[in-house]
Amino acid sequence: MSMIEVNNVSMRFNMAKEKHESLKEYFLAAVQGKLQFEEFYALRDVSLKVEKGEFYGLIGLNGSGKSTLLKVIAGVYKPSAGSVTVNGSIAPLIELGAGFDMDLTARENIYLNGTVLGLTPKYIDSKFDEIVEFSELRDFLDVPLKNYSSGMVSRIAFSIATITKPDILIADEILSVGDFMFQEKCEKRMAELMSGGTTVILVSHSIEQIERMCDRVTWLEKGRVRMTGDTKTVCDAYKALDQEAAT
Repeated sequence: MSMIEVNNVSMRFNMAKEKHESLKEYFLAAVQGKLQFEEFYALRDVSLKVEKGEFYGLIGLNGSGKSTLLKVIAGVYKPSAGSVTVNGSIAPLIELGAGFDMDLTARENIYLNGTVLGLTPKYIDSKFDEIVEFSELRDFLDVPLKNYSSGMVSRIAFSIATITKPDILIADEILSVGDFMFQEKCEKRMAELMSGGTTVILVSHSIEQIERMCDRVTWLEKGRVRMTGDTKTVCDAYKALDQEAAT
């Protein structure tokens, strides 16, 4: 049984054709039936399977649909067509700061974000010191998150999401934020999770990172699957096209 099955998934968004200068203008146009939309497909007929314990990579240019696909898998979006089956609990690291209140301190956000991920206050109490030690931000615990750098926010987010040893970890560019030493620490933590059976899906613009960590890869292009296969085959093809475009 696969951990994740994506079957012929399409994701359609309606985009307004005209720009409205104010909310009032928008609502007037809506009431008068004058709103016009263009359909935009972020994903078209995407299918893939991720097996238990796999480290699965998604690659592609900006706008290829990678983040949208992760959100569909995580249940943030309901697909316009097709289906997604997920067998297990998911810890999503999709949008930096999602599930946080930037006006609250890091200490408060550990409890807030942990609750969003389904953790009980008692469990968070028992893991609090471990979360803080991994993030290396003990000296900044009582500072509001709005004063954190993006790298510091990612440290907190990663530390909370991986404390539970989820069945599935979904990470969108999370390892591209922060310093090199912390990225190595995150990679080691993900390796530990996988040794315990966790399945990981990673989106990264770093092909070197994908090549180093992933078992299989899907290459998305303009919302469609261009290629799926073993990491070397897909990444070599992707790099060859990139080099061709650069010449």
